[in-house]
Amino acid sequence: MDQSFLTNLEPPCFETSRPFLIAGLGERYSCETSAGIPMQWQRFGPYIGNIPGEVGDIAYGVCVNGDDAGNFDYIAGVEVSDFSDLPKEFFRVRVPAQKYAVFAHREHISTIRRTVNTIWNKWLPASGHEIADAPEFERYGPEFDPRNGNGGLEIWIPVKA
Repeated sequence: MDQSFLTNLEPPCFETSRPFLIAGLGERYSCETSAGIPMQWQRFGPYIGNIPGEVGDIAYGVCVNGDDAGNFDYIAGVEVSDFSDLPKEFFRVRVPAQKYAVFAHREHISTIRRTVNTIWNKWLPASGHEIADAPEFERYGPEFDPRNGNGGLEIWIPVKA
């Protein structure tokens, strides 16, 4: 796991999200086991475009239920209009309206840990912001190419208003 820092983290923009619903495949990870996330996306890929109530063409990697030991649930998912007709194995997450610091990750997906590490261990302590109790997520728009890992994404970190 890459624990190094970026030297050129772009400053975030701040946005308030609307409330929305995410559904997808979920797993519990620790910092040591999070290397399994790409395989989780491979398992989820065939569902995209075939999920009841799927909204838009954006995928989300959502982190919830973090604990003091560094464990968290990660959901590879998409926005849905409701939770009623989903496959039973799907995790469901309600993302509330929330203020977020939004960071651009423009490099290859394989370097995302460096960006996340820099946000949490350099930007956050120096920023004066406090983390809010809300989901943190990666937002993969249509510009992201899951076949080659290029195109960029956004990392949304919940902050107190």
